[in-house]
Amino acid sequence: MKEVVQIDGTTPQQARVVNALSAEDASVRLRAALAVGSNPDPVFLEALVERCAVEPDFFVRDMLSWALTCLSREITLPRIRQELDSERPQARSQALHTLSKIGDRGAWDWIARDMLHDADDEVARTAWRVAVAFVPEEGKKDLVNELVLQLGRGDRSVRLSLSRAFVELGEVIKPALEKAAEDPDPEVAAHARATESLRQNPETGFDAAIEEAKRVAVVGANSAKAEEAREAADC
Repeated sequence: MKEVVQIDGTTPQQARVVNALSAEDASVRLRAALAVGSNPDPVFLEALVERCAVEPDFFVRDMLSWALTCLSREITLPRIRQELDSERPQARSQALHTLSKIGDRGAWDWIARDMLHDADDEVARTAWRVAVAFVPEEGKKDLVNELVLQLGRGDRSVRLSLSRAFVELGEVIKPALEKAAEDPDPEVAAHARATESLRQNPETGFDAAIEEAKRVAVVGANSAKAEEAREAADC
């Protein structure tokens, strides 16, 4: 049986809950996070934040974030802001996710440009999602200019996340995507065209949009080669 470690400022019962947050069984950790959120107390703040940075189970992480939203914003937001500068990618990603759950748009100023280009895909994806949710109208063009630099990045899930973020921004993305659609990098161009297809028709499947964008690129390249051949023949 795991020894209960008493933490300064906690009652024995609170100490048991804190220890349960790091139990081996994910279901125990989930129940502990639920218990904390159901009976919010500032004494649990540090334990929740620290567990967010290392918790391997998606559902437990989500419950931890929910429990944090149940605490007072006055104490929660400053502590979460510190995590945005953490060296641990999961800490940064989960801090961003928790901010999205709290929904305080004032946190827009905390989303640094570097986070949109974070080397860790999960951090970047979360930053994109939170940024488009919090960005004020006057900041949308600048945000688009940053996001467009990420076109062609990563695997299917990463690209789909970016496309969804673009679509959430609306009409303002169109000029940047049109320019990116002519990028010499075929992956960037196809991603830009697929994103524009999704913007125009959200019912279009992402994979279908990608394949269509690649087909258009190939047709365009072949047409250009044919035109060059005709011009050469005329000389």
